[in-house]
Amino acid sequence: MLLALAQWLAQDIRAFNVFGYITLRAVLAAMTALLISFVVGPAMIRKLAAYKIGQSVREDGPQTHLVKAGTPTMGGALILVSVAITTLLWSDLRNPYVWLVLLTTLGFGAIGWVDDYKKVVHRNPKGLSAKAKMFWQSLIALAAALYLWWHASLPVHTELIVPFLKYLVFPLGAAAFIVLVYLVIVGSSNAVNLTDGLDGLAIMPTVMVSGALAIFAYVAGHAVFAKYLGIPHVPGASELAVFCGAISGAGLAFLWFNAYPAEVFMGDVGALALGAALGTVAVIVRQELVLFIMGGVFVVEAVSVMIQVASFKLTGKRVFRMAPLHHHYELGWKETQVVVRFWIITMLLVLLGLATLKLR
Repeated sequence: MLLALAQWLAQDIRAFNVFGYITLRAVLAAMTALLISFVVGPAMIRKLAAYKIGQSVREDGPQTHLVKAGTPTMGGALILVSVAITTLLWSDLRNPYVWLVLLTTLGFGAIGWVDDYKKVVHRNPKGLSAKAKMFWQSLIALAAALYLWWHASLPVHTELIVPFLKYLVFPLGAAAFIVLVYLVIVGSSNAVNLTDGLDGLAIMPTVMVSGALAIFAYVAGHAVFAKYLGIPHVPGASELAVFCGAISGAGLAFLWFNAYPAEVFMGDVGALALGAALGTVAVIVRQELVLFIMGGVFVVEAVSVMIQVASFKLTGKRVFRMAPLHHHYELGWKETQVVVRFWIITMLLVLLGLATLKLR
């Protein structure tokens, strides 16, 4: 909306043309989302506490978590509101990718909201059933995949790009492409959700990965840069840098309240949505495998759960002392040590992911 206003004013006042630069709007989006979250956050936390929307803690989890019982949850709604408002303010709303990413994010957020609501308001520890959750996640992810396949204008928009190897690409047919997009979106969503178990653990890696994806989106949408760096040119993808900037800004503001000891938890409403957002942006800019690298902490957390469940069912033994993986390390390290060390690992992985832009 603000972009349209600036373009209208630029007809008479040339200075407003500066808002046409995507890089400026991405920065402004981060700052706007940060400001909205800072302003609204304290009031929202008080409301959640007043309505007794508190987190329940697993009795079989680390004993140090028992003191967190009752901490307000569903704080991810703050992130989604900030991101949605900011995206609508600073993005080019004629861009279909903006709407695709925003609607996918809000759709997964709605699933998480229902799950959280059932848990904390209806006192149903299971929340939304696993089948219902997977059904709605699959429906949204498949809709996004079908749209991207239909919207693809060039073969390169449906190829699987292998990082670091310039000429190694795999052309994908309709079925393979749709399956890949589905797995990336749903997998990313649930991986971030599994990671969200310690104060600040999930949100900071999300901020870092979204910041890196903003760079990939900007480059992919710029014909000259994309050609120079040897990555697929996706016209219109640059606008997603604004969306990623909004996630980074809202995420940093949320970290202010979510840092140890947390005043509020993200809940499924935030974790499922943010994971889906990262996955959707990655498939649009054709960087699914780079997301796998940069989001390595999310991947390992999800894999640790799968290994633990499979091992226990097949052998009756556990591979890890506790899953997801952060709980395994928490039994030996302090919570803050686990969180900061996982942040450091993510920073290194994000830098490695960014290196794929040039190292080919």
